[in-house]
Amino acid sequence: MSYLVLARKYRPKTFGQMVGQEHVVQALSNALEQQRLHHAYLFTGTRGVGKTTVSRILAKSLNCQGPDGQGGITATPCGVCQACTDIDAGRFVDYTELDAASNRGVDEVQSLLEQAVYKPVQGRFKVFMIDEVHMLTGHAFNAMLKTLEEPPEYLKFVLATTDPQKVPVTVLSRCLQFNLRPMAPQTVQEHLAGVLQSEAVEAEPQALRLLARAARGSMRDALSLTDQAIAFGGGALQEAAVRQMLGSVDRTHVFRLIEALAAGEGRAVVEISETLRLNGLSAAGALEEMTAVLQRMAVAQAVPGHGDAGDPDHAEVARLAALLPADETQLLYTMCLHGRAELGLAPDEYAALTMVLLRLLAFRPAAATAEAEKKTLNAARPSPEPAAQPVRAPQATAAPVTPPAVSRPAVVASSVVSAAVAPVAPPAPARPPGQVLPVVDPPARAGATAQSPRPQPAGDGAVVGVPVRQQPESRRDASAMPTSFVPSEEGDFWYATVQALVAAEAITALVRELALQSQLVARDEGHWLLRVERETLNQPASRERLQAALKAAGHEVAITIELGPVNDSPARRNAAAAAQRQKEAEDIIQNDPFVQQMMRDFGAKIVPGSIKPI
Repeated sequence: MSYLVLARKYRPKTFGQMVGQEHVVQALSNALEQQRLHHAYLFTGTRGVGKTTVSRILAKSLNCQGPDGQGGITATPCGVCQACTDIDAGRFVDYTELDAASNRGVDEVQSLLEQAVYKPVQGRFKVFMIDEVHMLTGHAFNAMLKTLEEPPEYLKFVLATTDPQKVPVTVLSRCLQFNLRPMAPQTVQEHLAGVLQSEAVEAEPQALRLLARAARGSMRDALSLTDQAIAFGGGALQEAAVRQMLGSVDRTHVFRLIEALAAGEGRAVVEISETLRLNGLSAAGALEEMTAVLQRMAVAQAVPGHGDAGDPDHAEVARLAALLPADETQLLYTMCLHGRAELGLAPDEYAALTMVLLRLLAFRPAAATAEAEKKTLNAARPSPEPAAQPVRAPQATAAPVTPPAVSRPAVVASSVVSAAVAPVAPPAPARPPGQVLPVVDPPARAGATAQSPRPQPAGDGAVVGVPVRQQPESRRDASAMPTSFVPSEEGDFWYATVQALVAAEAITALVRELALQSQLVARDEGHWLLRVERETLNQPASRERLQAALKAAGHEVAITIELGPVNDSPARRNAAAAAQRQKEAEDIIQNDPFVQQMMRDFGAKIVPGSIKPI
């Protein structure tokens, strides 16, 4: 006889044998006892939580005939009558299971619905169970809507899905929906203990705890992992063997990591990470275990005394919770949680694990606070240089000045301190000739200057200090920048040359901007002189590229660029032409008889900026 896996051998046969779904069991049991039966049920939940099992138990409850053949609808099927045994064996003619993952078309659904017109052959009700119903096509859903809404009195629909978001609302509104929840690890562990006791298999509680956590709420996964663990351990469940099978990280490594992080020992953190690499333990599992331990530590810090005293890790978690402040625990938890997403981005997951752990060490709030305090103390500490001593010297040598009623003590103090700290001013950087502008007092401050004298620097330069807010901006006189161009003979030639280069895309970006913004001042055989207003355009690379483009266009010349006012450049010509076109377009609109009539009769106005030339 072939071996029957635990997940099938211990599948619940009645509602009383189900674990972890009491809310569903209670609702269905009360409905069956009170004969308040819906015609369509929808069971949702993740894999392995009992959707198909509930469907089969419901079908047995509807068709159970009792041991004596006189039974009726019941919440506790007998399990011995022909209907119950046939449904458990999968050969009951009035119970049909359809796998929508492989039968998702409208033809398969139509074939199923054709059987709805026939009354049950053996049982009391026909039950159509459609598993993974969200896989059906839109046409298949539409084909079953009418029958699903008003089925015959002897027909019941049971739908099951792991993704209810993909089920149309037209189907959801016709069903009674039950959400089967993932099972708690403690519930899974208790059920596994009962199953292994029935199988006479020795198991350590810590091994069952690992299997329950690895199942992640699925009882079928837990039983399948238990089968694998029994085979791996040779008929017994030992914690070390189960941990090795699952690739789980020993909590001892996790406790050592957290203790090293609390103590700020970077060497210990790296060594433990290398130990995980050498043992082939999962990097993601290490962060997951750290997250679980840090969560329990945070709970212990917020609610002292909380937790299961019988848990072997309880004492160690409490000890670590006392080592770390609450804010650091929260920070470590967040970094471990988000660090799991970075493991797949790195070429080596162990290197990524090491970086996450070192980040936990680098961003400790206590270390950051200590570093900030250290910087603050260093900044507040007086400088040991002797130049900081004669601060009072300028006050003794300065001429006595009677300050006015309203003065600027901050500016004067800063000047005195600057003179004391740096008595010898550094030499000014060299500037190109013609670019040095004198610093003068604004005309608006002439009267105030006569009344409130300012401290003069120790030097022979007649430079008057001006407050920062009133310092005039260093820029050219607006009158020196012409707003329109003055046509010239050289400008016509230069405009035609630049337009040809732009049309041929021989110049682009900064080179094109240099050509458009420049004016051809003079030209002779082999040499052209250009003028630009902005020095930023006169770059050696742009100048060389423009010269190369001119050479490619047949102009074997060398160009020289000077700074000065420009009144005839291709850009100014283009702007003047655009302004002329705009003015002509506005004149056309304003002189149009219909527009004038609208303005005269209805007070219409032309929106400024709405007229664009074509």
